[in-house]
Amino acid sequence: MAEPFDDVVEVFLLVAIEQAEFAARLAAACPKGIDVYFENVGGAVFEAVFPMLNPFAHIPVCGLISMYNATTLSPGPILLPHMMRAILTKRLTFRGFIVSDFAARHEDFMRDVSAWVGEGRIKYREDVVEGLENAPRALIGLLRGENFGKLLVQVAPAPL
Repeated sequence: MAEPFDDVVEVFLLVAIEQAEFAARLAAACPKGIDVYFENVGGAVFEAVFPMLNPFAHIPVCGLISMYNATTLSPGPILLPHMMRAILTKRLTFRGFIVSDFAARHEDFMRDVSAWVGEGRIKYREDVVEGLENAPRALIGLLRGENFGKLLVQVAPAPL
């Protein structure tokens, strides 16, 4: 049996590898729906997730990277009436999540999360690009969704 993180990694890889099949594969991976969805992308990912949200689901919204460079509205139908109806009937909770709102808890966060990472309870992935000269290409790739995990540009060798 796969660990929950492995399932999450598989779902995110589906976004990058097989966007055309993402909604169907997401539904297969989450047959009971979704209770919590951390929104940091927007766009096609959110459109696939939204109909799968269970009643009383919570959606912290931390970013909408797929829309950062948009200069016009997306073509297609206006989905706001459908979204508002689902928010009402499913009793969904959306909340903006800005890290600075929790600055007073930074020390607690660092202590707890550092311990959880050390224990293997939280797993993460970094996409490291070497060299400052590659930073512009890395940024463009980030905005196109070509990276996985936290994108870092390494400008000097790691200290020993």
